[in-house]
Amino acid sequence: MNDRTSALDSVVFGVDIQSGDIRGDSPSYALVVLDTRDTESDEVRIERDVVSFRKLRRLIERDEPRVVATDNMYELASDKDDLVRFLRWLPHGTQLVQVTGAERPEPLSRVASRHGVPYGKDPMKEAEAAARLALANVGYEVAAFENTTTVKVSRGRSTGKGGWSQDRYTRRIHGSVKQQSREVESALKEANLDYERDVTEKYGGYSQALFTVEVRPEDIPVSTHRSGDTRVEIERERRDGIEFEPLVKRRDRVIVGIDPGTTTAVAVVSLDGRVLDVHSTRTADTAAVIEWLIERGRPSLVAADVQPMPETVEKFRRSFDAAGWAPASDIPVDEKLHRTRDIDYDNDHERDALAAALFAFDDHEDQFERISRKVPADVDREEVIARVLASEESVEAVLREMADDGDGGDPDDADEESHEEPELTPEEREIRELRSRVERLESHVEDLKSTIEEKDETIEEYKEELSDARREERREARERREVTRLERENGRLERKVESLESDKAELADKLDQLKSLWKLDHSNFADVNTNGILTSDSEWEVAGRESEANESGGNLVPVKIVEQFTNGALDHTIEEYGIAAGDVVYLRDASGAGRTTAERLAEFDPRVVLRSGNLSEVADEVLFEAEIPVAPADGVTIQEIDELAVAKESEVAAAIDDWEDRAEERQKEQREEMVDQIISEHRAENRR
Repeated sequence: MNDRTSALDSVVFGVDIQSGDIRGDSPSYALVVLDTRDTESDEVRIERDVVSFRKLRRLIERDEPRVVATDNMYELASDKDDLVRFLRWLPHGTQLVQVTGAERPEPLSRVASRHGVPYGKDPMKEAEAAARLALANVGYEVAAFENTTTVKVSRGRSTGKGGWSQDRYTRRIHGSVKQQSREVESALKEANLDYERDVTEKYGGYSQALFTVEVRPEDIPVSTHRSGDTRVEIERERRDGIEFEPLVKRRDRVIVGIDPGTTTAVAVVSLDGRVLDVHSTRTADTAAVIEWLIERGRPSLVAADVQPMPETVEKFRRSFDAAGWAPASDIPVDEKLHRTRDIDYDNDHERDALAAALFAFDDHEDQFERISRKVPADVDREEVIARVLASEESVEAVLREMADDGDGGDPDDADEESHEEPELTPEEREIRELRSRVERLESHVEDLKSTIEEKDETIEEYKEELSDARREERREARERREVTRLERENGRLERKVESLESDKAELADKLDQLKSLWKLDHSNFADVNTNGILTSDSEWEVAGRESEANESGGNLVPVKIVEQFTNGALDHTIEEYGIAAGDVVYLRDASGAGRTTAERLAEFDPRVVLRSGNLSEVADEVLFEAEIPVAPADGVTIQEIDELAVAKESEVAAAIDDWEDRAEERQKEQREEMVDQIISEHRAENRR
């Protein structure tokens, strides 16, 4: 082992494919478990086993190792999407580490040899080598997610396609989502977590609420769950692609721009032109500025924005043993402004420091690209660039020096490459150029594929937005149709109200007439005209004549009108007004009744039956036998107001008296006829 120290005090899984393939049905893996928990610093408990992919996942879920180490991440996933799903599935505290490098991995044998780790071609030995390298903090974490987590509160069920209760149902669901989002927000506040909230308001509450929190999912005091009308989903934010983060952060080679003076400004730019940091101070001394720079990288090129290089900048250059750069003449302010237009800075000093570093990069960019093309994959490109800048030697010479020093990876490879370089034939040089071109084209193809994926994702987002817009448009159309329907219903109800108000007014008039009519009780019948309206100007006049009417004995009685002496007409009167014993019944058309109808009327035992027209003999006989008085309506003045009618008590009584007289005569005649019949029958018997 080298002088690295282990930063892990937990469990490390080393994994290598034993047989089969992840794209097949049943791959098996060589698994080596290194456990440093509860042991001395140099002691490691080792377990070895051959497991299926399913069992490997169960072991990872059970033990939750700190690291799952492998020499090739695609031994655990068939493609990029499958790898993302695997990373999402890993427990929160588990890292997937590729020990052979990042985008351009080296052979495991070379990495193991460089770090003094035992290596063998057997899968179990390769798995152990991967585990030991990860234990020594060698390798890159494979990352597909940011340290940003999204908590999504949304509907737990669909709002349905419609129905009488859809609005109430939708309002309840959106209200539940709003209440759940408030509970999540309260939990985040109690945990002192900063968050950004984005809610989609819908009818009755929220359709969804998104909380973006700058922490890992395990630090969020809310869990994924579904309950009734709502569900809560927790998901880490995806990165643009698969990224690699070294287990041990190294200080990269950088370009430094310095603007000295009362206010010292310093800018740090990477060797690929990215602005890493910018800083200005009026109080810090040279030592503090150097310390600030050391924390951000190893300066390979120190630049100024004026010619000649100021002495202070030269001191910084000598402190880092770096190359220097100064422009041919002082850089104009307008060029500085143009070069730094896309970068945020606080003052002119920081702008000048940024301009110095960026113009230095522009001046060396082509050189950096040439060096990168010549550097083998197993050699540190930035170290080669730094040595070329410092010593102004050729790339080949620097590679030979690094191979002699042991910094370039495999010395034999470096020597072979350096010795063979001058002896390349034109065909070999053409082949190398073509290979380099192929590599660049493949890289370009990868970039295009990445761009296509981004475009596809954008298209999917637009499709979702279009779907949401169409859904919203349909909802608005349904609302408009519902509003139109309600407006029509409202108009219909308003017209009905107007009709009812009119009916109410008519009924009120009729009620007033009835009240006036009933106030005529014990009054003269002459006080009512043919239209059923008081002839006096007010009810007070009617009341004034009440005593006089009482003396005349002319009380009014209600009359139940039957339009025709049939069962149907009789049923209608019974249903509308009812017929009770002692009522006065008026048959507007007395003809046509049979025995059944007459018997039904007799069962009510009316006080008197007033008739218009003649009764049938059968009906007359039935009523007479039932002792129901029957009198012509002509002898009684009947006053009608709509369906109601009244008659004078004295006239009704007179009609009853008249019937009683006629009934007595009729009974007398019937008795005489009966006696004559008996005598006739007796004589007839005597003759026999």
